[in-house]
Amino acid sequence: MNKIYDYAAPALEILLKISLDFQKNFEQSLILNSNHFKDNYGKYEFIAAFGVEKQIEVFDKNAIALLCKDKWLFGHLNFNLKNSFFELENTKANKFKFSDSSFFLPKVVLCLKRGETNLSIYGDKSEAKKLMDSIKLDKIQNDFEVEQKFELKPRLEKEHYINQVEKLKAEIQYGNIYEINFCQEFFDPEADIQPEALFYQFNKNFPVPFSAFYKHKNQYLLSFSPERYFCKRADKIFSQPIKGTARRGASMEEDEEIKAKLKEDLKEQTENVMIVDLVRNDLSQTAQRDTVKVQELCGLYSFPNVHQLISTISSKLKEDASLWDLIETSFPMGSMTGVPKHMALQLIDKLEAVNREIYSGSVGYVDPEGDADFNVIIRSLVYSLQEKYLSLMVGGAITALADAEMEYEECLLKAKSFLKNKTQ
Repeated sequence: MNKIYDYAAPALEILLKISLDFQKNFEQSLILNSNHFKDNYGKYEFIAAFGVEKQIEVFDKNAIALLCKDKWLFGHLNFNLKNSFFELENTKANKFKFSDSSFFLPKVVLCLKRGETNLSIYGDKSEAKKLMDSIKLDKIQNDFEVEQKFELKPRLEKEHYINQVEKLKAEIQYGNIYEINFCQEFFDPEADIQPEALFYQFNKNFPVPFSAFYKHKNQYLLSFSPERYFCKRADKIFSQPIKGTARRGASMEEDEEIKAKLKEDLKEQTENVMIVDLVRNDLSQTAQRDTVKVQELCGLYSFPNVHQLISTISSKLKEDASLWDLIETSFPMGSMTGVPKHMALQLIDKLEAVNREIYSGSVGYVDPEGDADFNVIIRSLVYSLQEKYLSLMVGGAITALADAEMEYEECLLKAKSFLKNKTQ
């Protein structure tokens, strides 16, 4: 895929509007926006893919590797991919039509590298010219401030949620697991939304470093994720699991007090350290000897609505290990499963009320140099345009120290921005 244009980049907000507008011409698109968050490992500030030249809808690592050799590749990993990796079975229905994995070679790619002022456009000359004309003319036809009609309601009663958490704590007492990520759904079966406008509105109000707008035919993912699954830079891998959450304060003084308390919270630290150990083990399966390192443990990071504890683990890939070997040995990511992973996955299937589907999965890219970046799909809305079904799932880590009431409140904190239409 050749570079067609090199052009002075407009502001990210304008670039996002133009990309959301342009992607309406295609059945498939993926837009990844860093929102200018500081990132020691990120390669692109903004990257978007439009249209499909070729596509693979199953996780065949050899076919995918051949497809993407020296090319751009974009796509998703569905949480249900765990069934293939761990020989599990789905016990609950799929409400959406995202395949277990899907990767596509796009017709057009737009990207803005970190530290650069020019954006680049690759791909089909005709489509690239249409996109370039839109950028030059600041050509935006759609209203991104339209009213959205939805109201998300919990699928689980609070008492039922608490009962399930107590069952999981019993599993911990028995020694079957040490930690597990337990999730619940908020939904609206009759939502009337415009996905592009809703994504723009929420992204403006709640910017995060790994936001993603993904259109897969009539299915939409609006992801406002602060979490990275992994990124690859040459042969170096960086994974950044999140465990540990606290609300933002009403004043600067209160905010600082909350941050200090989160940093010293034994329960939150324990959650994070357990997952760090799991990620270290996952990465070691494809790493060169003695290269798995913890770059940062329980670093405190702030976002518009929450504070989080984030750790960074790195490794160097073996010469005979591929990116797809890494995914096969580390997916689903530890922060969304538990310890040990296989037993946690079995309990997730048994006790959660709905199939997670693309939630807890990942979207991302591989570029022609073989570098890659994939997020963790959390703080995300999933929407079926045909069925008008809107879903939000949230969860948290359950350990021996977990208080079921407080875990429920943490779920509400994570869902708060989405529970009603707060974009106006």
